[in-house]
Amino acid sequence: MSEAAKQEVEADSGCFVCGPKNLIGLQADFTTDNSQGASYAVLQLSSDYQGWKGVIHGGIIASLLDEACIYACRAKADRCVTAELQVRYRKPVPVEAQVVVTGRLEDCSRKVWQASAQLKIDDSLYAEATAKVFVLDR
Repeated sequence: MSEAAKQEVEADSGCFVCGPKNLIGLQADFTTDNSQGASYAVLQLSSDYQGWKGVIHGGIIASLLDEACIYACRAKADRCVTAELQVRYRKPVPVEAQVVVTGRLEDCSRKVWQASAQLKIDDSLYAEATAKVFVLDR
């Protein structure tokens, strides 16, 4: 990533997934465990985010998994951006279900870090992802 691109990344609380100022966003409140390189959020997704009737849109699920990976990396760095995301959908996520999204920093020994995330309902796995993440600072 170029230096110019790195300088353009700036937080403003407007993120679609976690931004408290984004009134149409998910407003997911992620907690980060710095010692474990992990992240965690619990939320309910309304029908505003459905794809098929009664099912949350896959893009919303991917966005949550992406954010969990980024927050896990933020346990060790302030500014990170996703370079690549691979998502595996296991079950349709029903509208209004309480979901638990977790992320884990897997490897931070290189320029591009590795992270993983899971989305569960009642301890059952509904979706998972792996990500490659550019770290803009440490």
